[in-house]
Amino acid sequence: MTSLRKSLVLCILLFFATSLARAQAGATWIWYPGDFEIWLSNKMQATRVERDAAFMPFWRLYSHQPQINFTKKVTLAEADDITVFTEGRYSVSIDGRFVQGDQQKIHVPAGAHTLDITVFNPAAPPSIYVQGRTIHTDETWAAGPRPNATPPAFNAAFAAHWNFDRPEQRPSEFKLATREIKPRTTKLGPHSLLVDFGEETIGFVKLKNLKGSGKLAFYYGETREEALSPDTCETLDRFTVTRHKGAFVSPNSRALRYVNIQLDEGMSADQVSLLYEFAPLVHRGSFKSSDDELNRIWDVAQRTLELNTREFFLDGIKRDHWVWSGDAVQAYLMNYYTFFDSDTVKRTTWALRGADPVDMHINTILDYSLYWFIGISDYYQYAGDAAFVKSIYPRMVSLMDYVLKRRDANGMLEGLPGDWVFVDWADMPKDGELTTVQLLFARSLDAMADSAEIAADHAGALHYRQLATELKAKIVATFWDPEKQAFIHSRKDGKLNRLVTRHPNMFALMLGYLDEEKAAAVKRNVLLNDKVPAITTPYMHFYELAALAQSGQYDDVIGQIKDYWGGMLNNGATCFWEQYDPKQTGVQRYAMYGKPFGMSLCHAWGASPLYLLGKYTLGVQPTQPGYAAYLVEPHLGGLKWIEGKVPTPRGDIAVSANATRIKVGAIAGHGVLRFSSSSLPHSASGAMRSLGGERYELTLQGAGEYVVDYTAPVRPAPP
Repeated sequence: MTSLRKSLVLCILLFFATSLARAQAGATWIWYPGDFEIWLSNKMQATRVERDAAFMPFWRLYSHQPQINFTKKVTLAEADDITVFTEGRYSVSIDGRFVQGDQQKIHVPAGAHTLDITVFNPAAPPSIYVQGRTIHTDETWAAGPRPNATPPAFNAAFAAHWNFDRPEQRPSEFKLATREIKPRTTKLGPHSLLVDFGEETIGFVKLKNLKGSGKLAFYYGETREEALSPDTCETLDRFTVTRHKGAFVSPNSRALRYVNIQLDEGMSADQVSLLYEFAPLVHRGSFKSSDDELNRIWDVAQRTLELNTREFFLDGIKRDHWVWSGDAVQAYLMNYYTFFDSDTVKRTTWALRGADPVDMHINTILDYSLYWFIGISDYYQYAGDAAFVKSIYPRMVSLMDYVLKRRDANGMLEGLPGDWVFVDWADMPKDGELTTVQLLFARSLDAMADSAEIAADHAGALHYRQLATELKAKIVATFWDPEKQAFIHSRKDGKLNRLVTRHPNMFALMLGYLDEEKAAAVKRNVLLNDKVPAITTPYMHFYELAALAQSGQYDDVIGQIKDYWGGMLNNGATCFWEQYDPKQTGVQRYAMYGKPFGMSLCHAWGASPLYLLGKYTLGVQPTQPGYAAYLVEPHLGGLKWIEGKVPTPRGDIAVSANATRIKVGAIAGHGVLRFSSSSLPHSASGAMRSLGGERYELTLQGAGEYVVDYTAPVRPAPP
């Protein structure tokens, strides 16, 4: 073959390979919105155990639609040959006429046509993958429970998808990735092995050389004490093997640092490893400072969130394996400053909501339904993903309809039969109209109004906004105590409970529902008042420190992070805990729920320094959805220097600051650098303006590096 012919053949092969690659690149598995997420969450949450017993969720589990019709209107300049893959029994029709014979490889003539593929699958979400030269499955297909569904008719929607982009990647076969890791130490006993992996982790224990017959037991522990307590450890696995020789892998993924492996006499094993199970994440966010302890806190917090970012955002990897709305809404915010993993946010949001009709609060918890709305609003602000808001808006409406029907005569919410009013683990009254719940209700109504505008439901937007405005006025009129200059706790049967707790006051400040005078009063009379009962859980510490930061207490926030989270590190934490009480010592630190090792030592809500340091220390936050506009307002908080990166949909924003210079690696968009300086600042780029009182702003005019020379004001030490 001549060189010319070879070149021609190569060109032809390259053309067809490129055409095929383009067709394949565009195709993905699709399903009805929410179905895959509901199915996957059911599958995952049903794996929870309490020692040897299965521990099922105590709330209603919804199901996917067993039959879905996928519809696509196409106009072809020339005929196309498509290949159809489905999860379930299916039929194909073109222009209302069933395709006879081979329904996997189908010829579609040139011209305008309507394709309809109906899939039935009661065991897993009906889904399809269609691949042709020009026709392929993507988010432009309609999906609904009736034939020829076109959004928004017949409860139809545009199809959902994730990253199943090859025909062999069937959604029903999804599994997290694994990689093998070795233990730090292994201590051999006569019939046992005590294995330490050096830090909190999760996965499948593997014995590489198991021999013999008999009983095999794995006793897992987040601590050495737990692993060595077979009668009280939270998780364990027991197996019986016969004439085994070779590798043995536990079929159950467990959270652990230690595993105590017990073998019957006559059995042996000499090598142990772990198939570490994980969701692939990109570590985009970073933080470093002049304080080594604070840097360690950031690293451990990131490890904590990483382990709890799995199929969904979990509360903790050891005990629950459930998806909790209150935990998730915090994990979302931490995620925006570390991985910016939008897919897990959306999957978790769908899974929590479930399907219609609604007959109970999310997780049975009143306040958790309200957090669900807030989480969607937060996601839109950070990601700017209007398509997601539009797709989930109908389920926002149906859940809010349920919430609104449960208002009392005052237009407020209180726990009704079947409701769990949680707020916090704190010992405080939780019956009647809690001020905290009303504030969350107002915020959820604001979230509904914003989402309604995105979904072009303008009448709904006006309705929800009016409800929010009216409720906020009622909250102030009812619960603001002029004498105490703070919000009081609650009202029951018309009688006010004038107890002052931190919860409603910090939420009102953090949500921006206070004028300047009331904000100052809350800061003075509650947040900085040691006589008000302290917050003891990382869950509520998240909100308390956010409120303190928003009130300008940056040094105090850094100090509390070091005291609280640093205290866990000093007690040997390799991830952050569900709860921490500095007064507890020894094994009693691990007790919770009446069980000696009931507390989770790797709990998502324990990772809140990620959010606090990203938003308030590095000072980065969106001011328009998706960082179309954003603010950078770094605060040293008593540190000598800080540096880090904050991920956004438009790229990473880099920030570094010390007492004399601030640098910002800006992204495309309308950015503003805001700071205080006791001298006249200088910058070679960007427009600088004075805000008065040592306050300045620099306009970040597009992507690039901006440098400001300034003098950080010296703040007086607290008394």
